[in-house]
Amino acid sequence: MKTRKLGNSGLEVSALGLGCMGMSFAYGVIPEKKDMIALIRKAVENGVNFFDTAQIYGPFTNEELVGEALAPFRNEVVIATKFGFHFENGKSIGLNSRPEYIRQTVEDSLKRLNIETIDLLYQHRVDPNVPIEDVAGTVKDLIHEGKVKHFGLSEAGVQTIRRAHAVQPVSALQSEYSLFWREPETEIIPTLEELGIGFVPFSPLGKGFLTGKISTDTVFKENDFRNYVPRFDLENRKANQPLVDLITEIAAQKQVTPAQVALAWILAQKPWIVPIPGTTKLERLIENIGSVSVELTPADLLQIEKEAAKITIQGERYQAAAQKMINR
Repeated sequence: MKTRKLGNSGLEVSALGLGCMGMSFAYGVIPEKKDMIALIRKAVENGVNFFDTAQIYGPFTNEELVGEALAPFRNEVVIATKFGFHFENGKSIGLNSRPEYIRQTVEDSLKRLNIETIDLLYQHRVDPNVPIEDVAGTVKDLIHEGKVKHFGLSEAGVQTIRRAHAVQPVSALQSEYSLFWREPETEIIPTLEELGIGFVPFSPLGKGFLTGKISTDTVFKENDFRNYVPRFDLENRKANQPLVDLITEIAAQKQVTPAQVALAWILAQKPWIVPIPGTTKLERLIENIGSVSVELTPADLLQIEKEAAKITIQGERYQAAAQKMINR
C-alpha cells in the first residue's frame, strides 16, 4: 500500500483509508459485530492503516467496534474520530462544541476506543454558537496534554478553516468530494493547498452511486438514509446516470471497475488527498484497495473532465435540516 502525507502536518497514512460509519449506522441492516471486526482487521492486513469513526455513529457503538478491532494493531494504525454533537439519553439533539463538552466527550471517546491518544480529532460540524477559536484552542490544549495528536475539521467553510488554523494548525479537512460532488474544487481545495492542510474526502463513491450498482430499480432498505436524500430520488437517479455511464466506459477501457476509476480519479487530483470509502463487504474492500494501483493517464483525466462537464448533477446531497449544519 502506498502512503500519503496529509498536508504539512507530518501525518502519514495509507493512500486509502476506511470509513467505518456504515458498519453500525445509516445504511440499513447493521452487520454482525464480529464480521466487521474481521473486515477491519483484513483491511490492516492489506495495508490500510487509516480508520475513520465518530461519536455519533451508533451513537457510540462504532467507536467501540473500531477500538476493539484495532486493539492488536494500535501502534500500526491511525484512528480518527469526531466530536461536535450533543447527546442526551444516547441520542443526538443538535450541535455542541462548547469547550467543556469537547473535553467530556473526548474522554468518553478515549474510553470507547480503548486508547490513550486520538491520532486525528475532527470537529464533526461547525457549531455556530461557539467561536471556532475556542474550539481550536480547546483541541490545542488537548494536544499539549497528550490526549490528541492532530486537529481536523469536517465540512467547514474557508473562513472557518483559516480562523481555526491560526489558533491550532489544522492537519486535515474531511468533507464530501467525488465526481458526484465537486463543490470543494471552487474554494476549499485551493485554500487547503495554500495552508498545507490535507483533504480526506468522505463518500468518494457518491454513497454508492458511482459504483454502478445502484439503478432506477434499486430499493433501499427501510432505515437506509438514502431514502431521504434528494439526490437518490428516482428522477434524479435517472438524470445522474450519464455520470455513471461515463465512469463505466473508462473502467471498461482500463479493465477495472467503475468504483476503482472513481477512487483513482480522486487520488489523481492532489497527492495530499486521502479518500475514505466505507464498506461492509470484503470483496468491496479488496476492490477499493485495488484503486490505488489504477493509473489514470492525462488523456483519461481529460476525457473524464470534458464529458463530466456536459452533465449537470441533479438533487441536493442532504435533506434541508442536515444541509443547515454545513458551514459553507
